[in-house]
Amino acid sequence: QVQLVESGGGLVQPGGSLRLSCTTSGFTFNRYAMSWYRQAAGKERELVAVITSGGEAINYVDSVKGRFTISRDNAKNTVYLQMNSLKPEDTAVYYCAARRGYAYYTKEYDYGYWGQGTQVTVSS
Repeated sequence: QVQLVESGGGLVQPGGSLRLSCTTSGFTFNRYAMSWYRQAAGKERELVAVITSGGEAINYVDSVKGRFTISRDNAKNTVYLQMNSLKPEDTAVYYCAARRGYAYYTKEYDYGYWGQGTQVTVSS
């Protein structure tokens, strides 16, 4: 049974930091590209960051470059998203997603496995 469980969301003030985790099970993690998506209220889900199966290649949406860092620990079957200098516009539900393969994938339909999401709210 495939499971992706996000954690680490919450309420933070502008300029603050959060670290999201996505712990997975039920598939061979080190053969899967992983990504973080987010969906703000009333908006479409967007790709935030993606990392290849071995961590060799990483990409970010322009709005988070220099502030967010995606990483993975293949021994722990977990992917992380370190979010610094948070802004109110980062408020969204954040999802992790998995796709088997060695490239990185940027289309939502590429991903077959999804977590349930964790809420991040940036507000004073």
